[in-house]
Order: sequence, then structure tokens, then C-alpha cells
Amino acid sequence: MTADSTPALVKQADADTDGPAPAAPPAARGPRARNTKAYLKYVAAKIVGAAVSLFAVLVTSFFLFRLIPSDPVKQMTGGRPVSAEQLESLRRQFGLDQPMWQQFTSYVGDALTGDFGTSFQFHAPVMDKITEALPATLLLTGTAYVLYSALGIWLGTRTAWRNGSKSDRFNTALALTLYSVPSFWLGLLLIIVFSVGVGPIPGMFPTGGLESGNESGFAYVLDVAHHMVLPVITLVAVGYAQTLLVMRSSLLDEMGSDYLTTARAKGLRDDTVRRRHAVPNAMLPTFTLMFVNLGHVVAGQILVETVFSWPGLGGLFYQGLSVPDLPLVQGLFFVFATAVILANTLADLLYPLLDPRVGR
Repeated sequence: MTADSTPALVKQADADTDGPAPAAPPAARGPRARNTKAYLKYVAAKIVGAAVSLFAVLVTSFFLFRLIPSDPVKQMTGGRPVSAEQLESLRRQFGLDQPMWQQFTSYVGDALTGDFGTSFQFHAPVMDKITEALPATLLLTGTAYVLYSALGIWLGTRTAWRNGSKSDRFNTALALTLYSVPSFWLGLLLIIVFSVGVGPIPGMFPTGGLESGNESGFAYVLDVAHHMVLPVITLVAVGYAQTLLVMRSSLLDEMGSDYLTTARAKGLRDDTVRRRHAVPNAMLPTFTLMFVNLGHVVAGQILVETVFSWPGLGGLFYQGLSVPDLPLVQGLFFVFATAVILANTLADLLYPLLDPRVGR
């Protein structure tokens, strides 16, 4: 009996030792899972906020330009004597005879599909005019954006690190002055001095436009670059000043931090402490500013493009306001606002990757 009972006891012990089958591993928990969930909520909130802002811009762009005290149909006639029947026919052609609510619903429905109607003065689809003028704006403002961003960050870093020096006082004073100067006034001043010529200074640059119209090949590239000099200088002068001031202020806030003292105590060179530790942390506010300015690259600079007769979106917007060309200014206003909103949203989504404290 003992020989027969022993295997049973062994089997029972083995069964007790083995226990139940292992369960599936639990879902990920802890700080990383909480951070990922919080970031996704953060992203969703920013995207929803951007969508709401875009719709608000769409509504605003419709009603805002209808407050202009002018009749676009009479403006299109150029002051020529026109009968009431002809005016009524033009209003009916452009849908201005419909009730306001019907105009609004038609505008929103078409705009959501990318159709902003037909320009009153150019008699062409608004999106075609925007597409035609966009490359000139991107060429001008994009070039200026790269130059003033790099120059502002570099000078802002040097002036802050040498706080109180002669170069710091000079650069800060110059930046404050240029930042306070209206861009159109600075553009006019440059035209007077370097296009018309003052005293011993001869006129060296064209007064405006994108090209002379009689060049081709590499000579055409040089001709366009020649026309870009004064408007680019105008945009860089104002843009770099803003970037410099923000970068300088951010770096000054970081210079008294304990982690910089610790880095110096470890024997790191001053240049290494600035480049590897101080500047990356001070770049966060400047990073946001750069994305805000990136949105303005598409929006262009209305006054600067108008002063220099630059055939971009800014000059097109000014032409539309002079009529007023409602479909054109509505479409441009929406494109400008969309570019800024999307740039800000992109900055908000990337900011937590640079600063883990955001979006957690």
C-alpha cells in the first residue's frame, strides 16, 4: 500500500508546486504610459483648438470685409456712367443680390472645398491668383526668414553672454530701434537712399518689382537677386531685431541657473557651457517665435510688398482691398490665418519634445 500511495503523494506535491498556468503579462503602466496618454490628449486638444480657430477665421473673413463702406460693383466700373440695370446685372453675376445668410452659407460650403469664388477685378478663380502669387512671396519672405533667424539667434547669444559690454549695449540699442521702426517707412527710406540716390550715394537698386523683364538664364537669376536686395534688407532688419531681443532675454534668464554653475565646476570650458547647456535651454522661447514667423512667411508682408511693388500675396491683398474684391481678400485672409494657425499648432506639438514638462 505504501508503494502504491507514494506516487500519488508525489503527483499531488508536483501539482501543488506547478500551480495554475501563467497569466498574460499586464498592460504597460507607470510614468511612461501616463506620459504617452497625457501627450496624446495634449495633441488632440491642440488639433481641436486649431480646427475651431480655422472655422472662426472662416466666419470672420466673410463678415469683416463687408464692413468696408464701399460698393464693389461701382468700384469695378471705374467711375464710368453705368445704368441701374447694368449694376443689377453685375450684382446678380457675382451673387451680391442674394440675402446675406445665403451668401454666407454658399461661401462656407465652397471654402471648405477650397473654392473661394471668382475675383471681381481679375475675373479668375481666387485660388488660381493665390497660386500664381505664392512663389514670389515664398522667395522673398523665405529668404529673409532664414537670414534674420540665423542672425538674430547668433547675435542674441553673443550679446547675452557678454552682458553689459559695449557690443551688448550697441546691438541691443540697434535692435530696439529697428524693432520700433515701421517696416514700410524703412522700405521707403531705403528706396530714397539706394534707388533714387542721395548726395554722393548713387541709385544702385531698382525701386521695385521682381524682374526687369528682358533677362534669361543665369542673368535672370542675378536680375531677380538684384531686385530682392532692398526688400530683403527691410524684412531682415525688423525680423532679426525681434529674434535677437527674445534670444538675449531667454539666455540671460538661464545664465544664473545652478546647472551652469555645476557644468563650470566640472571643468568645462565657457564656450562649451554656452553651446551645449545654456543655448539649447534658452532656445525654447525663440523656437516658438520662429514658428510664429514661419506662418508669416506664407502671409507675406503686405506693406513691404506694396512699397516695393513685389508681385506676391501681400501686394495682391492690397489690390483686393482697393476695390474691395471680396472673394479675393476673403480667400487671402483665410490663407494667411491658416498658415499662422498651422505653424503655431506645429510648434505646440513639437514643444513637448524639447521640454518634457509641457504636455505631461
